[in-house]
Amino acid sequence: MSDAPGDSIVSSDLTEFVRKIRERTPARIMAGRAGSSYRTPTQMQLREAHAAARDAVRAELEPAAALGSAFVDEWHLFETRTQARSKDEYLLRPDLGRHFDDRSRSEIQTLYSAACDLQIAIGDGLSVPAVAIQVPALLPLLSEGAQARGWTLGRTFLIRHCRVGILNEIGEILAPRVAILLIGERPGLATAESLSAYMAYRPGKQHTDADRNLISNIHSRGISPADAAKRILSLAAQMMKAEGSGVGLKEETPFTLGRGE
Repeated sequence: MSDAPGDSIVSSDLTEFVRKIRERTPARIMAGRAGSSYRTPTQMQLREAHAAARDAVRAELEPAAALGSAFVDEWHLFETRTQARSKDEYLLRPDLGRHFDDRSRSEIQTLYSAACDLQIAIGDGLSVPAVAIQVPALLPLLSEGAQARGWTLGRTFLIRHCRVGILNEIGEILAPRVAILLIGERPGLATAESLSAYMAYRPGKQHTDADRNLISNIHSRGISPADAAKRILSLAAQMMKAEGSGVGLKEETPFTLGRGE
């Protein structure tokens, strides 16, 4: 394989083993080099991915712009906020993103009267693009699956400047059996559009990360929304049966996931 600056790696340059590896990962492996550096196309791809990651982190969650006015109206989504008053404060003070501000807490208490089986919240987290792209496909599947199981489902709401620990306050205010937070993951150089689903059984102020379960990498090259919905609903059922969540609960995945593997 030549290292000349103008050369590019084509399929015929690679062994079957390397081709199979590259097909299974978005990582930039065996990308070739020019001297001691990446080739220009690889450098440009890295700069583009880095810019997309920075934009994803800095973006503000504007519900109609991110999800579409029709989707917001259909699901009666309303926006709440944490105590982080700006994106800068949110990034510098993670603790503020774990608590609702007074107005949001009051609105949630006003709009909800009875505890439900499943409560879903949508948080911007560190990637608004992840929310914009994955939630419109995932939320309807979760709703349909919950109804098919006979579960009561609380009204979904949005959380601006949100951290995972907000699950504890959702549990304290609404007391659902299972709370689910769909939140944008920290972007990487492979994708800036990855969503996570954090889940907890009857979360409360005493809960830590050890009391939560996570299904991550929900995006086009990871877990599809359809498979993610199956896993989330199956895990919620496990939590209700075990009356617990966290490190003591091992996810059961009896169905075949993914992409022909």
